[in-house]
This record gives sequence, structure tokens and C-alpha cells, in this order.
Amino acid sequence: MAYKSKFKNEETELLFSAILSLGTKENCYRFFEDVCTAGELQAIAQRFYVAKLLSERRTYQEIEARTKTSTATISRINRCLKYGADGYKVAIAKLKS
Repeated sequence: MAYKSKFKNEETELLFSAILSLGTKENCYRFFEDVCTAGELQAIAQRFYVAKLLSERRTYQEIEARTKTSTATISRINRCLKYGADGYKVAIAKLKS
């Protein structure tokens, strides 16, 4: 069964197609540096890193000390891992393979 996103529209379709077409990390850096503020990019990267650490069964205290992320944010990311759209899980699995 195909996933149906509540965010799917013409704009997000174009954005995701553009991201998929980038092909290299250098192109990703160039694109995201233009699209995001430094804070936005850092926040996205930090959330993904926290998700990776949670998937490795690290404790909230260890993650908080390592990333300087609040336990409230860690908890929100953990809820996404448990009850979300599985986006973090898919991305983490792809990196492992």
C-alpha cells in the first residue's frame, strides 16, 4: 500500500523531486545552504542525529549531553519514531545498507 502524506501537493512534489535529483553531497550542501537558514539546517540535522541515537537505544540523558538537545525535543523525536510516518526509520535503515 502506498503512503499518503498529508503534506502532498504540487510544491512539495517539486521540492522532493529536486532533492532526489541532486545526486551528490556537495549538491545537497549547495541546495540546503540556499533553501534553509543556518539554524534551520542545523535543527534538521540535529533531529536526524537524535533519531539515529534513539534507534541505537541511547538514553535521553546520553543524547542530551552529546547533542545539547532538550529532553522535550528528544521526546518528540522518539514519538515520531514510535508513532510517526516511519521517515526516520526508513532513512536510518537506508544509511545502514
